[in-house]
Amino acid sequence: MPHIPSALRYYGWRRGEGPAGKIDGLIIKYDYYCQFKIDPLHSGHICICANRPMRVKDSLPMAVCFRGINIAVSLSRLFAGLFGLAILGGSLQAQESMPVEVTDALGREVRIESSRRVLTLGSDVTEIVFALGAGERIIAVDRGSRFPAMAATKSNVGYRRRLSPEGVLSLDPDLILAAEDIGPPEAVEVLKKIAIPLVLVPKENSGEGIRRKIALIAEALALEAEGRMLAETVLENFEKAANLTRAIPMEKRKKVVFFHGIERLTAAGADTAADAIIRYAGGVNPMSRFQGYKAASEEDLIELAPDTILMMSNRRGGPTPEEVFSKRALALTPAARNGSLIVLDGAYMIGFGPRTADAVRDLANALYAKELLQPEE
Repeated sequence: MPHIPSALRYYGWRRGEGPAGKIDGLIIKYDYYCQFKIDPLHSGHICICANRPMRVKDSLPMAVCFRGINIAVSLSRLFAGLFGLAILGGSLQAQESMPVEVTDALGREVRIESSRRVLTLGSDVTEIVFALGAGERIIAVDRGSRFPAMAATKSNVGYRRRLSPEGVLSLDPDLILAAEDIGPPEAVEVLKKIAIPLVLVPKENSGEGIRRKIALIAEALALEAEGRMLAETVLENFEKAANLTRAIPMEKRKKVVFFHGIERLTAAGADTAADAIIRYAGGVNPMSRFQGYKAASEEDLIELAPDTILMMSNRRGGPTPEEVFSKRALALTPAARNGSLIVLDGAYMIGFGPRTADAVRDLANALYAKELLQPEE
């Protein structure tokens, strides 16, 4: 008996949308990052429940009519064939839809002739392309793009704010999808003038901002239907996560300060992704009276009195509470007295992409574990 891995989830087997008694449409989805759609697909009386792992008997026959061709196959063999058709069909359909024109984050009209070889710059951009099922088109990524695991197998152009036009051109991409904060400015100006289309994706730290990113990237890849489905799911999850702490009164909300590292103690103020993630998780950022990032002095931190320190992982198992609270500027804070340090992966926490709802949920649970476990009255 062949086993369909429990990681796979089947969505969208729907009755009544095609001919009577038929099923119209199949989406196979794995954690956003392996999503296929096959349409039209009509078959007889089968109902697969969403979000449940399944075992399928190989001997179970199934009659399928696909584009007018009647095929009798076993169900497990059908699934194997569907994966191949989905991959091939999705790529061909996207290429047949070219060329496309999109308006990027700077209001530039960009014409795209092909998207077979894509360079992605920005962890959120890379994750969205994978989530749309187009990861096989990516030929290279930036240093911050480490998720999903397949991103690590791609060529790497280094830090997205220190790009080399020569290095980018040597990869011969058909399309560059980039976060709008790439740099340096002189390199960006060069990339805007070359024949390779450059689409700058807006950096917006909100659920609606994520939806806009997905819509623009999907349009650039000629995957608008997939983009709508992904955006709907991501936005629904984001709104649920952002509502987790809505019942916690303001006087009980914790003051959280985010630092990039422990050497310089540069803290996130207003209009930063870190400030947004703190707010969505129900925290209060006392540094929000400042714009952007600002070095926080010992006097500042004593006055601000953060309850929790939030930091990015250094990917070496730290920073640890001992390392953080041994800093004189932090030693006298309530966070130090309680040993309250939260460390999350940087791209996961402040990337504002498909996984941001999970990051909001993780941070909210870390801040308010007891409160969120109590039943609502």
